[in-house]
Amino acid sequence: MPGENLTRIEAQERAAVVDVAAYEVDLDLTRGDETFGSTTTVRFSATPGAATFIDAITAAVHAVTLNGTALDVADVNDGVRIRLDDLQAENELTVVADMRYTNTGEGLHRFVDPVDGEVYLYSQFEVPDSRRMFTVFEQPDLKATFAFTVTAPSRWQVVSNSPTPEPRVDGDVATWTFAPTSRISSYITALIAGPYTVVRSELTSRDGRTIPLGIFARQSLAEYLDPEYVFETTRKGFAYYEDKFDVAYPFDKYDQLFVPEFNAGAMENAGAVTFTETYVFRSKVTDAIKERRVVTILHELAHMWFGDLVTMKWWNDLWLNESFAEWASTIATAEATEWTEAWTTFQAMEKSWAYRQDQLPSTHPVVATINDLEDVQVNFDGITYAKGGSVLKQLVAWVGIDAFFAGVSAYFKKHAHGNTELRDLLAELEVTSGRDLSDWSSVWLETAGVNTLRPEFTTDDDGVITAFAVLQEAPSDHPTLRPHRLAIGVYAFGGDAHEEAVHPFGANAASAGGKLERTHRIEIDVDGPRTEVPELVGVHRGDLVLLNDDDLAYAKIRLDEDSRRTAVEHLAAIANPLARSIVWGAVWDATRDAEAPASDYIRLVLGNIATETESTTIRTTLSQLLLAARSYVAPAKREATVREVGDALWQLAATAEAGSDAQFQFVKFFAQIASTPEHVATLQGLRSGDVLLNDLTIDTDLRWELLEGLVVNGAAGESEIATELAADPTANGEQAAARARATIPTAEGKLTAFSSLVDSDALPNAIVRQTAVGYQHVLTPVALEGIVSRYFDALTEIWANRTYHIAETLVAGLYPAPLASVELRDATQAWLDTHPETPALRRLVVENLAGVERALAVQAADA
Repeated sequence: MPGENLTRIEAQERAAVVDVAAYEVDLDLTRGDETFGSTTTVRFSATPGAATFIDAITAAVHAVTLNGTALDVADVNDGVRIRLDDLQAENELTVVADMRYTNTGEGLHRFVDPVDGEVYLYSQFEVPDSRRMFTVFEQPDLKATFAFTVTAPSRWQVVSNSPTPEPRVDGDVATWTFAPTSRISSYITALIAGPYTVVRSELTSRDGRTIPLGIFARQSLAEYLDPEYVFETTRKGFAYYEDKFDVAYPFDKYDQLFVPEFNAGAMENAGAVTFTETYVFRSKVTDAIKERRVVTILHELAHMWFGDLVTMKWWNDLWLNESFAEWASTIATAEATEWTEAWTTFQAMEKSWAYRQDQLPSTHPVVATINDLEDVQVNFDGITYAKGGSVLKQLVAWVGIDAFFAGVSAYFKKHAHGNTELRDLLAELEVTSGRDLSDWSSVWLETAGVNTLRPEFTTDDDGVITAFAVLQEAPSDHPTLRPHRLAIGVYAFGGDAHEEAVHPFGANAASAGGKLERTHRIEIDVDGPRTEVPELVGVHRGDLVLLNDDDLAYAKIRLDEDSRRTAVEHLAAIANPLARSIVWGAVWDATRDAEAPASDYIRLVLGNIATETESTTIRTTLSQLLLAARSYVAPAKREATVREVGDALWQLAATAEAGSDAQFQFVKFFAQIASTPEHVATLQGLRSGDVLLNDLTIDTDLRWELLEGLVVNGAAGESEIATELAADPTANGEQAAARARATIPTAEGKLTAFSSLVDSDALPNAIVRQTAVGYQHVLTPVALEGIVSRYFDALTEIWANRTYHIAETLVAGLYPAPLASVELRDATQAWLDTHPETPALRRLVVENLAGVERALAVQAADA
């Protein structure tokens, strides 16, 4: 609607006029299943005589009273903003309104559990959606205190930012009156209400306070909670952060709530963090997901200081909020929990995300230009999170870890309960480190693109290095060359490069079962197009030379030809999991850049994945394997490659350690790419129990995945999906059924899935998301050809009439990317040529186009 898209200029103008003191918000959740009552009283000072507006996306406004005077509702309210004229030095505004529940995961989301019919509510406000629950000056720098009063069924749990008070009970209804919060931003306020099951505990903060802890989940999921593990992880995080930050936890309690149909991994509401129910494990999950849950718990906890206690002034510093939490949660996971290889996970997952995002035409500097709220929404991306976290890791290496934590501590103490800009943090780091960070900030934060680093060296006849240089290049559209602090490692079989040198390259390594061990390491500064490395002259080149060893720098790397050959043949022999992950990533980057055939990457994965130990590395690598087989190999050999990959994954599953994470992942990915009658028979046998793998349990979620593999092969359909849903009539089951239905491989099946999302907005966000995933799952993409024109015809209406999260899911999720054809490329470009308006929508379409163009280039290289 007009007015929803707040601009930065409007926010600055409003902040110059208004200073907010306090909100009192009275919510009535007993009025039915569509709307709820929302009465807001806000006290604020203002420039006398000035005019401004306050935000409220409403179903109806019944009364607006400013400083005792009732305003004409029809005159001042448009359903999105309420105009406020002739303000006084001190003001009191009361707005009585009805607000709508949502099914999109934005505002106050309402969910009905299909298992027992119970209603569950939770709020999700980042970026601009607290205005969907109460009347508010919706921008992060207008902090205030918030006092919520909530009327709801008396048997419900009601949770907000302040500790939950004893309710006043009147029959089946009760009222909870929460104490005011400290001064916080509106986007981290929260309300979670419903008959949640709760488990309670406590811890002692470093300042001696007792901090109550709570873990909440729906009643029908409560049996799957593992609260003691979550509490244990939380306690480790509290101890780590309070020690490193030298600042006690800044709020009065800490609740963690697992909520249904959540759009993200979690949200850092002050003292009331919400998490996706994916982290309540009703079936077996990979170790990658278990580790991800730990990182997410610690990510949100880091936000209590960085983001909640001290908050960005405007959304251009959103990157710093998220990047700091990414970096802090990774180092805390590695140093304070059993997941000691967290930096390997960061390399495999976050770094690969960042490199992918940074090579899109829509890439942007880490400090992005954020002109309005739509800009914020599309910048929740791999630059904001993953590149930012990587750049912070580089900054820590530059200033030193002790100086970094000391600077962060000073920043928290100086700016507690306030709003800041990037410069405020850098100023503290300059004091503690003694370094001028202005140049660093300029090249790393204010320019876009990722550099590529290549080794160039010569050796004598014995393999001893006689000259060595690191070459740096940048893409033509983002030509910045940057300074990098990085390590270079030399790896050799048997741990002695000189002994190994007498053998032909790589000979005896595989037969001897030898390990590639690091024999030499140096750490240097790289800058400019060429950096000589005299420290390596006289060192034997071993079997593998690895730039960016230990993953200090943010840059794509390339392997010299001999090292690449070693990697393809013997990557599994590299002893260090982080070094392996760097090599996996280097070969993948070269493949995506059409510098190496996709078929070689497939050979690399199938020849080396069997012994990979890191779950996230396996998960990331197998995802890339499937993309390479389906979209990156030359079309003429795609069918044979998909068959080969399916055969190999099943063989890997059959020979993997019984009950291992690797075995589990091989089965899951086999189900995704199964394509032959033999594969179908295997999937059917696994579901029926006629095919067994030692210690592999076919539980509820895995049964759905196997069924989806049958559906995409035309070996199962609506009747089998209905039977499975009858056996699993839960929210998870409904989502899995929606995904399976959208996987039906006919043109009619794909059109039905498409129409279910485009022609109606009735489906909740989780069903929309899973339907889009199933729609993208194809063996042969021909079924999507007839939808291309319908997709482009629908885009403008989708963007105009859906909330942001739903629109983004549809624009990306319904794009027929599996076609990866010249025809799709041309149709996409034609739409862009004729639709110059709506920058945020165009950005999503440009990213879709970039994926097709890259696939075409990589296919050509593979051919």
